[in-house]
Amino acid sequence: MDGKHRWQAIPVRLSLAQFEEFVLPHLIRGRRGPPPQLSLHRIFNYVLQVLYMGCQWKALPIDKDCLGRPEIHHTRIYRAMRRWQAAGCMDAIFAGSVGKLHKDQLLDLTVIHGDGTTTAAKKGGDNLGYSGHKHLKGDKVVAFCDRDCNVIAPFVAAAGNRNESPLLRDALPRLSQMARAIGMNLKGARVSLDGVYDCRANRKAIFNRGMVPNIPENPRGRKRAKRGRKQSFDPAIFEERFRTIERVFAWEDKFRRLLLRFERLGAVHYAFKTLAYTMINLRHYC
Repeated sequence: MDGKHRWQAIPVRLSLAQFEEFVLPHLIRGRRGPPPQLSLHRIFNYVLQVLYMGCQWKALPIDKDCLGRPEIHHTRIYRAMRRWQAAGCMDAIFAGSVGKLHKDQLLDLTVIHGDGTTTAAKKGGDNLGYSGHKHLKGDKVVAFCDRDCNVIAPFVAAAGNRNESPLLRDALPRLSQMARAIGMNLKGARVSLDGVYDCRANRKAIFNRGMVPNIPENPRGRKRAKRGRKQSFDPAIFEERFRTIERVFAWEDKFRRLLLRFERLGAVHYAFKTLAYTMINLRHYC
């Protein structure tokens, strides 16, 4: 397998060395009680296995110990995952992956692609809404990636009936916050978005952060034709969206737990999604 295709393999398990480098520094550990009999590395890989297989927690295949009994109960794995999610460990692991990519100069920030995706919810839960465009009930997220399909900012989530255009103003501060945290310079970067984000407020929010919007003009957003010169727009950059952000969403579908939302708690679903984006970023190393 050549190098061009090796980096596109999305990892679904981490070795001990990879776990200690990318994950362990961001995990919390208990201060009281006896140490866990099973290592954090194996517990984290079980969480990744649930994310990849999409099975129920009680159906997770668990290895046997020397006595022929399961080495850990599935409820303990779930509690460990919820404890990491509540403490912000999943967000810290994701931020660490972006910082590692920036340190190794693997980010191409000349163009930033953004888009939204909707996930159907079958069992109900919080932060849900019916999308008349998609004809389903679920939630949506808006994410950003660079030209090499690396997710570079925490996504913003909303109910499925929310319009994506106002969500961009909530997602841009997270992008700027991530840039300040790891030292990324976004000045002069082109932000490529779909025509649904074409409005004066969105363009102004992008300009105020020193970036340049690359959004096709949406004629439905105006009651009359715009006077003066047309907005700056590069069709070649816009066509890259189908090789970048749409590919990221396709890679996300590799993790079957995210194809349909069965989590009633939105925080658990978003933690799984953040973990999936982290694995996409770690494809360069794992």
